[in-house]
Amino acid sequence: MTVAEIQLQQHLKKAGFSLTNPRKTVFSALQDREPQTMAELVTSCGNNLDRASVYRTIELFEQLGIVQKLHVGWKYRLELTDAFSHHHHHMTCLRCGTITAFSEDAELENRLHKLAEFHNFKPQDHQIEMRGLCHNCQVATRMI
Repeated sequence: MTVAEIQLQQHLKKAGFSLTNPRKTVFSALQDREPQTMAELVTSCGNNLDRASVYRTIELFEQLGIVQKLHVGWKYRLELTDAFSHHHHHMTCLRCGTITAFSEDAELENRLHKLAEFHNFKPQDHQIEMRGLCHNCQVATRMI
């Protein structure tokens, strides 16, 4: 078992759940990957799981803070939370829906903590998302 799977097992056990094969499969399909739609996730799980099992697992993972939804318009993509992956933020293209992760920046993180402190706010986590046009869509827009 990998370190991440042991961490997942401990997280599940703490909440009164066990690490089943379907949960392990969904977790592995999300690990070290770009955010995925449910359809992409079902495909990533391959023939190992049926669609209903993937949906049930994601519902549980959401409740337990293992996965999070990234909203893109009225749709969403799924990724592991910071508890199971490195902290990062996102840039989302409003035209093609591409989501690009960018690593945390020490200066930005420090500023956010100071802002919270100024407002006497104790943050648990945060997520920053920039929305705009990716390079390809900017080029395509100029051609029109």
